[in-house]
Order: sequence, then C-alpha cells, then structure tokens
Amino acid sequence: MKKNLLLVFTIALITSCSQTKEATYQQKKDAKFTTYWQQHIDYTMDIDVDVEKHQYKGIQKAIYTNNSPDELTKVYYHLYFNAFQPGSQMDVRSLNIKDPDRRVRDRISKLNADEIGYIKVNSLTQNGAAVSFETVGTILEVTLNKPIASGESVTLDMVFDAQVPVQIRRSGRNSKEGVALSMAQWYPKMAEYDFEGWHTPPYIAREFHAVWGDFDVKISIDKKYILGGTGYLQNPQEIGYGYEDKSKPLNVPNTDKLTWHFKAPNVHDFMWAADPDYNHDILKMANGIDLHFLYKKNLEAKYLSNWKDLQSKTADLMTYFSKHIGAYPYKQYSVIQGGDGGMEYAMSTLITGERSFGSLFGVTAHEMAHTWFQFILATNESKYPWMDEGFTSYISNKASYEILDRGDNNPNAGPYRGYNYLVKNNIEEPLTTHADRYNTNAAYGTASYGKGSMFLSQLEYIIGAENVANGLKKYFADFSFKHPTPNDVKRSMEKVSGIHLDWYLNEWTQTIHTIDYGIKSVNGKNITLERIGQMPMPMDLEVVYTDGSKEHFNIPLRMMRGNKPTTATVLKDWGWAMPTYSFNVSKAVKSVTIDKSKLMADVNDDNNVFEVE
Repeated sequence: MKKNLLLVFTIALITSCSQTKEATYQQKKDAKFTTYWQQHIDYTMDIDVDVEKHQYKGIQKAIYTNNSPDELTKVYYHLYFNAFQPGSQMDVRSLNIKDPDRRVRDRISKLNADEIGYIKVNSLTQNGAAVSFETVGTILEVTLNKPIASGESVTLDMVFDAQVPVQIRRSGRNSKEGVALSMAQWYPKMAEYDFEGWHTPPYIAREFHAVWGDFDVKISIDKKYILGGTGYLQNPQEIGYGYEDKSKPLNVPNTDKLTWHFKAPNVHDFMWAADPDYNHDILKMANGIDLHFLYKKNLEAKYLSNWKDLQSKTADLMTYFSKHIGAYPYKQYSVIQGGDGGMEYAMSTLITGERSFGSLFGVTAHEMAHTWFQFILATNESKYPWMDEGFTSYISNKASYEILDRGDNNPNAGPYRGYNYLVKNNIEEPLTTHADRYNTNAAYGTASYGKGSMFLSQLEYIIGAENVANGLKKYFADFSFKHPTPNDVKRSMEKVSGIHLDWYLNEWTQTIHTIDYGIKSVNGKNITLERIGQMPMPMDLEVVYTDGSKEHFNIPLRMMRGNKPTTATVLKDWGWAMPTYSFNVSKAVKSVTIDKSKLMADVNDDNNVFEVE
C-alpha cells in the first residue's frame, strides 16, 4: 500500500512539475509576442520669431517616457540647423562627394554669420534640476543627473535660441520662389531610442527617424505672416486668414504679432511655413478631412491655375491612398509652397510651386504618399530609405496613372531603366547601405527610389499583383505607428501569399546579385533554360507553337515552397543551385519568351527570346 501511495505521489509530482514547466514555457512564449515597445514624448513649445533678423527664441518642455526595458543614463537631441554652417559634416560631405546635390554644392561653405543656421541651447533641466550637456555638431549630448528607469517619465525643460539659414536644403528662409520661411527640422528634437539603441546620425543629407508624441506649439510672429503646416489650429478666430469659422465673429488682437496655436496628436515631427503673401484655400472632403493649400499670390497666371486645378486631384490622391494602403488617421492635410523641391512632413508637405500641372501633381502625389510610409509606418529612413522612398514611389506612380488616366502600361517601368544604368556602370551598392554613406548621390537615389519601388513591382511577378496589393494593406494594418523593419514587410507578404520570401529579401536588399536568365536551347519539343546571374527567380514563359497557338508556363523557385495564383501551366519547381532546367511541351515550338510582363529585373534581355529557325 505504501508503495502504491508513493507511486501515486511520484506521478502527481512529475505531472505537477510538467504542468508548471509547460505553464512557464507558455508564459514565455506569450511574452515573446508582446515585447514590442517604443518611446513616447510630448512637446510643449513657445516660439517667438523675429522675421527681420530671421531668428527666434524657444521655450520647450518635453515629457519623455522610457517604455524600453533599459535604464537610460543619457539622452540625445538633434539640432539640425547646425548643419548649415561652414565646416559642418554636411558642408564637407557636399564638397567631397563626386556628384553633389545641386541645391547644396559649395553653398554652405560660403555662408556668412548672418546667413548660417544654428540652434543654441541655453539651459536644460531634468525634473527641475540642471543637467550637463554638450553640443557636438548637429547632436546635443545630455548626461542625466538621475537615470530614467524603465517605465518612468521625466520632464525636460529647455530654453534655446536659433537662426533660420538661407534656404539651401529643405529648411530655410527666402527660397528661390520667394517663400519667407520654410521651417522644417527647426526645433531641438529628441533622438529615437529603440530595440537597436540610440539613433544619432549627424545631419549630412538624408532623412529622419524620430519618436512619436503629441505636440502643443505656439508661434508668435509678425501679424502680416500666414502660417500652415502640421497640426490643428486651436485659435482660428484670433487668426483669420481663412482658418476662421465664418459664422462666428473674428477676434484678432490689435498687436504687432499674432500667436498661432497648433496641436498635433501622435506625430513624430512638426513643420510649419510662413509668408505674408500666401493664398490659403481649403477643400473639405466628404469624409471630414480638410485639405489646405497655401501658395504665393504673385505666381504667374499659369501657375496659379495649376494650384487651383491641383486641389480636387489632391482629394483623389487622398482617396486612392486610403483605399489601397489604409485609412488616413488625421483630419487635415496641407500642401504648402516652400522648401527646395518636395519634402514630406507630418500632416503636410512643402513643395516648390512654379511647375507645370503634371509636375505639380506628381510631386504632390509622391509627398502625400509618404504620409503612409514615412509618417504612419515610419521606418528608419536612414537605415532603410528604400522602404520609404521606394514604396512611396511605387504607390504614387500607380495613383498617378489611375487618376490621370495614363493607360495600362507599367507605371513603375522607369525605375527598371535607372537600375540597369547602375548595374551597367558598376556603381550599384546594396540597399543595406546607410543613406548617408553611399559613394554617390546617383547610387543612393536610384537604389532608394528605384530599386526600392522595384521590390514591390517585382514582387508582383513573384507572388502575384493581388497578393502584393493585399500584403501592402496587411503591412499597414499590422505595423502602423510601429517603426517596421524589412522583415516585417516580408512577413506581411508571406502571410498573405503563403509563399516563402526570405531568399528574396536577402538577394534584393542585402546583395547586389543580378538576375539574368536565358533560353539555352530548343530541341524539338524540349526547352532548356539557364540561370546566368547570381540571383534566382521563378520563371514565367510564353511558348508559341508552329500552329500559331500559345501556352504559358510558370516554374516556381523551389525556395518559395509554393507558386503565385496563375492561369499558366505550373511546372515542377527549380532548385536555385541547378544552373539549367529542361522541360518538354506537347507541340513543335516556334518561339519562347521569358517574362513578357517585364516585371522581373533581368539585366540582359537579349537572351530572353528564342526564335526557332
């Protein structure tokens, strides 16, 4: 009996331990899927602008919440305007790169003291106590008095002075088109801290990565100036200029300056522009979104007409992107003349305005599309510019073709030509290259915009256009406001298509392997293909028979573990290590063509068509 009791007790103990281990394992497993975190910051800023001196004084309160599992002993701010000084890294890089940006060239090196940009931090406190800080180029390095514990929020109070540089790149005063102030990257901006650590690249040329938060900004400026930009104006009846509710009385103060009060929820940047000669139009969409347009009154008649024509088309763009990516989450968007070309910001864009209608529409389409990829998904643009610029180019090209009714041709054909230029001239670099560290601006631009857009258009060839369309929506739904990485978009496409894509992400973004397939031989009813380039791909073929009939074939890549939806005859898969692949057809062959869609980036078309003599 004792032996039986002991046996029962032993079995119960083993079962209990097993269950405890299983529960612990399950807890760890569940935790693994809930460990995503991101920092948060709330800014309150009061800015006083001297439009004559192009200077402003700022008071900033930032409530910073450390949602990371780490204790932080330092924090870092970006001081972007410091790049516009002779001898800065932006200046030196532009002087030494083979193909400098035409807007920059040697202009920074020639700036006088009253033309440079700067942000000078006068004081900074942590929860009321002064902290030690040092300005190093475009970065403010702050040593905290007390570490910020995981889960803790601190209040950082700052007083700073700044000067707006002559318009050179993105930000600045007195642009070529006469816009007084294009205020982007104008305030001390907390650097991003994420699972990789701090992101503190100096401002050299490229774009940005930042912390989401809420902005409460008051800007006091000469009352003749009209402002537009990020956020919702809180005091429209005290401002006027088209913002007011015309059913209510205006109450504009009789002062030399007006204070514009904006709030912007859940954004990671804040831009504004100002000019005394702006027109301000508002188009109210049926879905409750207000589209604001601010542009110079003194434009030539043809340009003024283009700005008027742009407005309904911008509404079409908003509708297209919301339908094909995901719903726009804010209630306003502003298209503002300013800057030095086109640049996206939170709830707004700066674009140059003296353009043909096609150009004005095109730049608006591109910059608005950035809202989804750069401001709602918000990948790290410094590390993965192709996920921002490339995906933006892909979808804005599609939108333009549909809205302007440009036909059924591939809207993303242009990037393929640019990519082939890089390959043929041996100047291509992997998409993993940091945006600032490409050897040439040409390589950066073609890679980020062109090869990045081709990541999606070529994916249509691999998994099918419908899967890509649905994958893009899933990517947006799953990773909005989460700073996704390349693996995240790959996984979204895999989940929708059921096709394995790790090989594609690796080959297309982490190497400069090229695609080159050819038709090696046609012997009677036997067709042999060969892989010449290093990058493997599935194959789409059209076979024309001597009787005039046609048959389409699809050969999946074995690593895909599946094939795209297709009406073609699906053949046995092709293992990437095999240099050739042969199969038989049912009739005598007249010709064979590889990829009639031209979506596969084959670098040599000469061997893609075989005519039987």
